[in-house]
Amino acid sequence: MGNLNRITGLLAAPVALLSLGACTSSFTGPVEVTRFVAESPVRLGEGPIVIYFPDEMSNENAKAAFAVAVENELRALGYSIVRQEGEGIQVAAVRTSRNPIQGAGERSRGPVSVGVGGGTGSYGGGVGLGVGINLGGGQSGPAAISELSVRITAASGETLWEGRSQLATSVNSPYSDVDASARALAAGLFRGFPGGNGETISLTVEELERTP
Repeated sequence: MGNLNRITGLLAAPVALLSLGACTSSFTGPVEVTRFVAESPVRLGEGPIVIYFPDEMSNENAKAAFAVAVENELRALGYSIVRQEGEGIQVAAVRTSRNPIQGAGERSRGPVSVGVGGGTGSYGGGVGLGVGINLGGGQSGPAAISELSVRITAASGETLWEGRSQLATSVNSPYSDVDASARALAAGLFRGFPGGNGETISLTVEELERTP
């Protein structure tokens, strides 16, 4: 009987480990990026540039995270960050959002108030990203799409470059954290800058964590 109990215990251990793995699994999709480049983008990637958010963001922590992530990428390209517009200064307009992925058979929901601006998701109400929110994919399935878009214009208002990146995550993904998602989205957006006009690329978060 003692031997039987030991065998049963040994058989049960892998099952318990598998169950634990299932409970703790998470989903982090690739960063999907689309970019457009002007025909003659004069001084693109150099000189002074100012960042601003055209849409209202009530979540200051999220705004700061995306500002820092975008500024770091622009500096790495060769830009110098300034705080005011002026003659010869390019402008980077930053927009970002997070919205739920509707699960099969579920009723359509309104946008989660943890994205950015523009009438879709918005970083409003001080709600933490993915925390305590019932999204379409559950805890370990794809539940929300985070998106970042940046448009770079010359001081004259001419668009030089525009790009958009998006990332699907589960509620319990490390990249549902606002700082992590901001860094991943910005890194993907500016990887291989300026990129080809109209191109779409896909990068895993592991690729983005490595030095270009």
